[in-house]
Amino acid sequence: MEPIAFWKMNGSGNDFIIIDNRDHKISDEDMPLLVQGWCRRRESVGADGVIFVNESDRYDFAWRFYNADGGEAEMCGNGGRCVSRFAYLKGIAGPEMTFDTLAGPISATVNGRMVKVLMPKPKGLSLDIDLEPQPGWLSVDFINTGVPHVVVQVKDLSAHPIVDQGRAVRYHERFAPEGTNANFIRVAGPDSLEIRTYERGVEDETLACGTGSIAAALVACSRNLVQSPTRVKTRSGEILTISFEKNGETIEKVWMEGNTTIAYEGILHEEAL
Repeated sequence: MEPIAFWKMNGSGNDFIIIDNRDHKISDEDMPLLVQGWCRRRESVGADGVIFVNESDRYDFAWRFYNADGGEAEMCGNGGRCVSRFAYLKGIAGPEMTFDTLAGPISATVNGRMVKVLMPKPKGLSLDIDLEPQPGWLSVDFINTGVPHVVVQVKDLSAHPIVDQGRAVRYHERFAPEGTNANFIRVAGPDSLEIRTYERGVEDETLACGTGSIAAALVACSRNLVQSPTRVKTRSGEILTISFEKNGETIEKVWMEGNTTIAYEGILHEEAL
């Protein structure tokens, strides 16, 4: 394998390897195995996922997004913000852009380190889903914000067993075979939430999850606990701002805004696998 240039970026602590693949140097068939190798922490670069930027006939670019386990996902909110800034800084797109994903076209606006993305229309909202209650749960709901999310409101977020309960929800038979992400939240005010997420594909708690933060805000709004815009404090301590329009039971025009960070640029060698 020839050396491959990459950027390491993170959005609110959710970190990604980003590769300009418009010259097709990496084939679709090779992507899953390469992702698994590169995402191993301590042994390789380490990341929650890998983003490949491809060309598009309809939009500024297209992406392929893979979680650390090599599984391709439809959407990733924080990854979307990072790849938007990457595309702008690399001259692939202007400060306002649209890119293609498996969840549909995503629009974004880059303003320095702050990036705002218009997310896919949410679907499948279901309050009080039928899962066996666990200690500390106040409510349990479901929504798909590009990828599936369970949202559990808990009594004590700081001490809650996120990994154990998150893994149980993620692999629950109700969501088989694809599984779901599991988010645990605390309402901190009329326009603010705190969140911790067990992320499918990473198979662990992550410092932030964009689509999970959106899911939390929309579920909490549907329960009349918060209003738009909602500030969601992630595990990393950074804030994601979720704004949306709610007309009756319909939620649309969902935007997510937050900070992005370029950690470094580098070259991936064969030994990184």
